[in-house]
Amino acid sequence: MGGVEDDEPASKRMKLSSEELRRLSNGSTIKEPVAGSSRDLMARPLQSEGGEEVVGSKGVIKKVEFVRIIAKALYSLGYIKSGAHLEEESGIPLHSSVVNAFMRQILEGNWDESVVTLRNIGLTDERTVKSASFLILEQKFFELLDEEKAMDALNTLRTEIAPLGVNDSRVRELSSYIVSPSYCSPTRSPKQDTVRARSRSKLLEELQKLLPATVMVPEGRLEHLVEQALVLQRDACMFHNSLDKEMSLYSDHQCGRDQIPSQALQILQAHTDEVWFLQFSHNGKYLASSSNDQSAIIWEVYETGVSLKHKLSGHQKPLSSVSWSPDDRQLLTCGAEEVVRRWDVSSGECLHVYEKTGLGMVSCGWSPDGKWIFSGLNDKSICMWELDGKELECWKGQRTLKISDLEITGDGKQIISICRETAILLLDREAKVERFIEEDQTITSFSLSRDSRFLLINLLNQEIHLWNIEGDPKLVSKYRGHKRTRFIIRSCFGGLEQAFIASGSEDSLVYIWHRGTGELIETLPGHSGAVNCVSWNPANPHMLASASDDRTIRIWGLNNLSTKRKEPCSNGIHYCNGVY
Repeated sequence: MGGVEDDEPASKRMKLSSEELRRLSNGSTIKEPVAGSSRDLMARPLQSEGGEEVVGSKGVIKKVEFVRIIAKALYSLGYIKSGAHLEEESGIPLHSSVVNAFMRQILEGNWDESVVTLRNIGLTDERTVKSASFLILEQKFFELLDEEKAMDALNTLRTEIAPLGVNDSRVRELSSYIVSPSYCSPTRSPKQDTVRARSRSKLLEELQKLLPATVMVPEGRLEHLVEQALVLQRDACMFHNSLDKEMSLYSDHQCGRDQIPSQALQILQAHTDEVWFLQFSHNGKYLASSSNDQSAIIWEVYETGVSLKHKLSGHQKPLSSVSWSPDDRQLLTCGAEEVVRRWDVSSGECLHVYEKTGLGMVSCGWSPDGKWIFSGLNDKSICMWELDGKELECWKGQRTLKISDLEITGDGKQIISICRETAILLLDREAKVERFIEEDQTITSFSLSRDSRFLLINLLNQEIHLWNIEGDPKLVSKYRGHKRTRFIIRSCFGGLEQAFIASGSEDSLVYIWHRGTGELIETLPGHSGAVNCVSWNPANPHMLASASDDRTIRIWGLNNLSTKRKEPCSNGIHYCNGVY
């Protein structure tokens, strides 16, 4: 609602023109509707079973409510004349004459009259009346202080506000403003004025929230209803994977299957053995992959395709995983029961090697601030290191397995690892509290959602389980259909707002499910060996990558029907998502 800014002193808000009052009160009028207007010539709406006129084919929209909400929206958009004309032509006032009088009294600062009028509005809940009276008299109190009428303010506090018996702690706080010499000091800051003296228009907004919607239509009600309808359409759309700004009011929203990355746009063939792991950087500009060939590769992602940036050599064993630093400037690579190496993404230089005598690393991860790294070891412990290699802490005991993923939550407090064949450990390193997710089947891998609220767990029985890990862990959904009998198969969250689940599979396919419904919506053929890992670009919901035993990485994008189909290119830069 428009009006005087909050940071103006109350004394400057005392004089308002009639036009400003009309605008601030959303321009509603107390005139009786004009007889014989053009509305009489319009077709009459249907009658509902209760006798009220309704509009719409379903008979659930009450005409009076509908018109009032439209009028409210018109006034809020600044269409004062249109809103007033709608009230007049329809004969349906936005507010009753009593409510209009009440609103004008508030905006004009007629506090005593407004409290009396409040009781004539027809409110049945005495608590609401008292709470609204409290807000009004509080504003009166502040404006008296602004006018340096401390005794009048004290009298209002003692004889009008306190007897309401509402919010005693606030009453004590108000009394402190009288005795505090800083309140009436001429050097007080505008920020203090903003906090202590709400504008009258702001007070009116607060009263609107407090009073029943039938008395005063809530601000932004039409916008809320329209947004709610769009969100419901979006959430019901199985293939929704495009930005909300592309939704339109002109037609019901429905995405097609073409919003899911399902066409292999590029095949990357730089690895010389099975590709076991891959992961996009947080900003989506890079892709890192690790292989049984003892190397990792940093790929650069462009609009037109993916190209090799650096091949990282130095490990003496196959690489089981990689992990991007929070700022994507560095990369960790973990050899299978070997060492963890930290690399500079820009130069491809190895910055440090983390190792522990007699032990091998099995997993790696970063703290959210990028100051420390974590690693799981083959003695089942988890260690935390400074970047220079100094060991800060080590959690010994049954903390991890020789084959395990490692994740750190976004707040940096929890370390997540497979601690037993059928259990995942959620270790709060600050509170030193351990929680567990117990499964009936052997756990092979897991993935943490971007918001750190959900965990995706791959099981030996060819199921993927989605767990909510806020508070006590709860099983949310199950995903089935992919094949897993011998190998470690990894899955991931992805798409717009991570609304989809993707997974590799031993039958050479990539599987994609709708996260909310659990329905399998796509299988992507193309690989000639088991698909070990998938990663969805967090910055581009239309780009998915898959790594396979066939030694290749496939980059999947939209199946753009307007682009002539081509065989996916394996060398150089190739078109991506229909862009050359």
